[in-house]
Amino acid sequence: MANPRKVIIFGDFGIDDTITLFKALFREDFEILGVVADYGNVPRNKVLRNLNFIQYISGRYDIPIFEGAFVPLTAIDPEFFPEVHGPEGLGPFNPVLPETGDFQTFPIEDLIPIIKMHYRELTIVTFGRLSSLATTFILALDLMRQVKRIVMMGGAFFYPGNVTALAEANFYGDPYAANLVLRYATNVTVIPLNVTQNALITPEMANQINEYHQQTKDPLGLMVKPLLDFYQDFYSKNYPGIQGAPMHDAVTLFYLVNPGAFETRELPVQVIVDRGNAFGQSFADFRYKPQKDLVVQKVALHMDYEAFIQDFMSSFLRNRMDEE
Repeated sequence: MANPRKVIIFGDFGIDDTITLFKALFREDFEILGVVADYGNVPRNKVLRNLNFIQYISGRYDIPIFEGAFVPLTAIDPEFFPEVHGPEGLGPFNPVLPETGDFQTFPIEDLIPIIKMHYRELTIVTFGRLSSLATTFILALDLMRQVKRIVMMGGAFFYPGNVTALAEANFYGDPYAANLVLRYATNVTVIPLNVTQNALITPEMANQINEYHQQTKDPLGLMVKPLLDFYQDFYSKNYPGIQGAPMHDAVTLFYLVNPGAFETRELPVQVIVDRGNAFGQSFADFRYKPQKDLVVQKVALHMDYEAFIQDFMSSFLRNRMDEE
């Protein structure tokens, strides 16, 4: 196998964030250099607790956890989504940490030396609000502009939002931060809602993963179906007729291993920060002669769904514990 891809993951670790982190832990082709805990689906203190819990049950104390943002750069109190991700952020689970355990977290500024050591081959993957990632640009702009690649789940183009009629949750939660990263980063791929909403994992797929891990007894594998069932319940009530639970964040990792499964386009992009109905809306200039003062980044427009499913299922239908 070729050298694994070095990644740092930023997220707010509700259900789809958590399953995507599990996916990375199940694979040998990702080397996770750190995970940053952000507010978003639930408050940041719960995100930190959830990551410590995952660290505990997986035994992956080698992956450092960093303390991300509590609030957005907009100075608007964040809104949380217990009806989507559960009151604790992990669907039906109420994670409890043992009193004994080497649970350690680090301030966000301690991430900068790791980025400096690996920036030439580093991919930053972000699933949540962009507040913490924007902070790294404020702390170390020249360094962050040299990072090999940033892949972000966020925005929606020619597609309804999932927080307002126009805005997707990650960009809506902190459009100032989203604009800052889009403005100053040099190699961003935006994976928007219009692509990720189609990344459906069906109940049958969840059952297949669960049956497999009833045999392996992998604690991460055994959490997948209850998480997906909780998520599916929300989506079936709010999107009548939907055939599964969309794994928005998992599409980012799929892009890293199979960019050829995506149709992308280099486009000038920006996020609206003016208060009003369009607050947090992402837009791209598709015209032949686009607006010149916008920064051009890569935007995913379509994805090969069958290839995504094959990659997702093959990631979980393996015995992680035998490989460790």
